[in-house]
Amino acid sequence: MKVLVDTCIWSLALQRNKQPDSNIEVIEFQELIEEVRVQLIGPIRQEILSGVKRKQQFSKLKKILSAFPDLPLASEDFELAAKYFNALHSKGIQGSNTDFLICAVSTRNNMPIFSNDNDFNHYKKHIPITLHAPRVTVCDSW
Repeated sequence: MKVLVDTCIWSLALQRNKQPDSNIEVIEFQELIEEVRVQLIGPIRQEILSGVKRKQQFSKLKKILSAFPDLPLASEDFELAAKYFNALHSKGIQGSNTDFLICAVSTRNNMPIFSNDNDFNHYKKHIPITLHAPRVTVCDSW
């Protein structure tokens, strides 16, 4: 099954100053790549590339991301994202437009979301999304 990977996981994996092999989410992300299960959407690509100050770094990151084609978005994704926004907002739950678009794409494509953003745990109590959890444990990574 394909997995829609959120910006925060991409950011963890792409950090230059950390030891990525020691992070459970990064290990899982690497395994999902090897299994050809990672899915990306344009708004997540935009978030990953936004704020990159140096042109050389931007170009390098853009090249890395080019290995992952964007999952096509449909009008129904945006409509469902707005429906999710309205439903959760009425319950006092805030979220970004991108988060709700991720939820809508996940629902329409019947694929889990891989994120370490706790907001998705709140969303799943009220909308029909599933989350992907790392398959390794801390002990496995020692």
